[in-house]
Amino acid sequence: MKLKNKVRGGLRHFFCGVQRIFFEEVLVLGDSHAAVFGHPLLRRNLWQSYLNVVSVGAATASGLENPNSKTQAFQKFDRALETTRAKKVIVMLGEVDTGFVIWYRAAKYGVPVGDALAKTLTTYKQFLQKIKARGLLPICVSTPLPTIQDGNDWGEIANQRRSVTATQQERTELTLKFNREMERFCSAEDVAYLNLDDASLGDDGLVKAGLLNKNALDHHYDRRVFAELLSKPVGYAVRNLAPTRRLDGNVRHRKLYRGPADRPADNRMPNNKTS
Repeated sequence: MKLKNKVRGGLRHFFCGVQRIFFEEVLVLGDSHAAVFGHPLLRRNLWQSYLNVVSVGAATASGLENPNSKTQAFQKFDRALETTRAKKVIVMLGEVDTGFVIWYRAAKYGVPVGDALAKTLTTYKQFLQKIKARGLLPICVSTPLPTIQDGNDWGEIANQRRSVTATQQERTELTLKFNREMERFCSAEDVAYLNLDDASLGDDGLVKAGLLNKNALDHHYDRRVFAELLSKPVGYAVRNLAPTRRLDGNVRHRKLYRGPADRPADNRMPNNKTS
């Protein structure tokens, strides 16, 4: 078994090397949730592209304006943008903001949550505009929905966020609002936007159980299920987005995917018996 895993790992490493040399590079910038773009399923679906994933744990949209942030995310993203040969840049940020930072800042500084949200949105929008100003094509992916349940303070991330009293429902509603606002902005600014909310939200108004990580201490989506959810819309965006090409009758950078009802039509949540 160990030998088989080593062989598989070696083959994956070799194939990634071939992709890096011969295929189109697509840069991925995001927080720890963006690590899903390294999943083999996504790489197989985008086999004609090399996904260069720059995933910075605890990176925030609000911290992109702060050169002294603990994660140094902006500096890392900026270096990647400076050195990349990619023309398309996938960006996925915001989970740390809507799940913690916005609520924390609102309480600490005594400001309305709406004001803290607006400030974060402004910083995120400016970052996408800076990517466009470089002559690159950004593809913005909606922020994942909150998975930390009420009263859950075990696990490293849940423990760090225990000072936030907002319920999972409130955090979910804020995330949906954040994503709607980013979608409106991207539509107005001619930026591609992949909104996965319709495919991620359950009937109870919270994230679908099938997306939850099997490890109760891990607040990230189940990696394989998330990769399956992203695979077709991301593949469609990467293959079809071009400076002079139109998509589904819409201007080239407009909304590409908003859920199961949108194209690609066969993208559904995988069958999952988790309740």
